[in-house]
Amino acid sequence: MNKIALYPGTFDPVTNGHYDIIERALRLFDEVIIAVAISEDKRPMFTLEERIEMTKEAVKDLSNVKVVGFDNLTVELAKTHDASIIIRGLRAVSDFEYELQLGYLNNSLDDTIETVYLMPKLKHAFISSSIVRNLLKFNGKTEHLLPKDVQKIIGSMNSCTLQ
Repeated sequence: MNKIALYPGTFDPVTNGHYDIIERALRLFDEVIIAVAISEDKRPMFTLEERIEMTKEAVKDLSNVKVVGFDNLTVELAKTHDASIIIRGLRAVSDFEYELQLGYLNNSLDDTIETVYLMPKLKHAFISSSIVRNLLKFNGKTEHLLPKDVQKIIGSMNSCTLQ
């Protein structure tokens, strides 16, 4: 039986830190499904379609990875895709409390689904999508924070879309 892991998030946009987590997850699991959340409450900079496109471009050279959009409970999406693992990234201690609560919540909804926490390499530990979005608003340098193909997509977008 294949071990399928679900990596949910807003990915607004997908960063080198996310990519690092995906690579690490692929060493542990047979398949990784990247689930891009609508997350309207977070007021994302990029549309769901743009975030899905950027994520697909970022992982196009990785095998056993699928990208899907979603707007339901993570555990429900996991069941739909036969995923028994939810991947969550931890950058710092400040992430831990929130992620732990989320893991417990998901387990209370379905105790057959486990949450696995992965840390990115130290060089990516400071990267967050919100930092990238702030830099983009001010035309700051983001090449070192984003996968090349994601940087190309963002660079080709009209700057008024990023405001």
